[in-house]
Amino acid sequence: MSNVRTRFAPSPTGFMHVGNLRTALYAYLTAKSQGGQFILRIEDTDQERLVEGAVDVIYRTLERVGLKHDEGPDIGGAYAPYVQSQRLDTYRPYAEQLVKEGKAYYCFCTKERLESLKSADGFGGYDRHCRDIPQEEVQRLLDAGVPYVIRQKVPLTGATSFQDTVFGEISIENKEIEDQVLLKADGFPTYNFANVIDDHLMGITHVVRGSEFLTSTPKYQLLYEAFGWQPPTYIHLPLIMGRNEDGSTSKLAKRHGSTSFEGLVQDGYLPEVITNYIALLGWAPKDNQEIFSLQGLVENFSVDRISKSPAVFDYDKLNWFNSEYIKAMSAEDFLAHAMPYYKEVFGDEEKPWDVLDSILRARLTKFNEIPGLLGFFKELPGYPADFFINKKSKTNLYNSPKMIEAAIDVLEQLSSWELETIHEAMISLAQRLEVKNGTLLWPVRIAAAGTLVTPGGAMEILTLLGREEALCRLRAGLDKLA
Repeated sequence: MSNVRTRFAPSPTGFMHVGNLRTALYAYLTAKSQGGQFILRIEDTDQERLVEGAVDVIYRTLERVGLKHDEGPDIGGAYAPYVQSQRLDTYRPYAEQLVKEGKAYYCFCTKERLESLKSADGFGGYDRHCRDIPQEEVQRLLDAGVPYVIRQKVPLTGATSFQDTVFGEISIENKEIEDQVLLKADGFPTYNFANVIDDHLMGITHVVRGSEFLTSTPKYQLLYEAFGWQPPTYIHLPLIMGRNEDGSTSKLAKRHGSTSFEGLVQDGYLPEVITNYIALLGWAPKDNQEIFSLQGLVENFSVDRISKSPAVFDYDKLNWFNSEYIKAMSAEDFLAHAMPYYKEVFGDEEKPWDVLDSILRARLTKFNEIPGLLGFFKELPGYPADFFINKKSKTNLYNSPKMIEAAIDVLEQLSSWELETIHEAMISLAQRLEVKNGTLLWPVRIAAAGTLVTPGGAMEILTLLGREEALCRLRAGLDKLA
């Protein structure tokens, strides 16, 4: 179906929230899984809420997750411009058309009057005060230059229904629907009105958005009916929830953790992991597969597998995804991602990166954990002598100095300082001393690292420290035990 056209139409009001990104992803997948087009449109009609730089955030996020649009403000297209504030001349004729046809009307109510209609809690709908003003009075007010908005005439009886792909048929009593503003006093269209006009003019066939917009969709439907246009296929996505400390869930918010794409990336999650995980928040593949490339999502996605049940954003699951992606990386990709963090520990010093790969890859959840895991390389921590005592390895304050001293003697004689050479020397030494490997390597590792828990064993740590630093630390360990 090459005629499927979806759009992502964000308002540039800040960071790209997880929910916004999922909407963009599902709109992209809906189009691409059916051979269609994915359009980017910037909806900036709410000028008061615009945030400087937010448009750049939108572009940068879509690029980093690989959602390439076929038409948009930056690349143009047959329906340009794709920024609503550049399309202002488009909307007024349509609003005026509805007025002429008796489907909309001029409203001259002041802000003060509208405020007076609200109850103490801030709620209260418009009372349709201007809906039936005589035409002569309307003309007089227009001629006098009295500010006005254009409101839609919503039917006073009956109900408005629409079919949603995920939630089925939705019906709202018309008496519950306010005579919505289409054109504001400053000439800017409202979000809902501009949406409908642009979606129609741009040939959008499928509208993908969050289920929080379900109750406002009848307003869209009434506009399509007023113009006699074919409405799009509606696809409303389930809510994304966060898990609270007591185990309950509520709508995803900052108290649950990072909720924006930028925030998650700063926390150490890979862009492709975020995309993969968000795809599964409300959609399930036919089998139990969980790891998908973007192309894999395109090939497996189908709208009929979107759930109406709320999805829970599970940070533990996201951590698992991130660790699985790290394990599957090529050695080159792993090193490229790890290098900025290696530099925090080692500076510009060259290290046997393959050794670091071997001890870290299976342990990492996120690359930004590296400085914490390798901090002892940068500076030997102060540690107590009782770190050398370990029942399992049968080490104590009496035999540990002997093990370290023997290790120093052997290591000083090595012709090359490489993992394989050190490994062979240490295993041979344990055999000569007639002790278990652990009895020799536990005190050597403690002296070299100064910490009980390390991402690698004694041989790897010695290799990474280098000959001079390793021997220096082992001698310092001897002094501590003296």
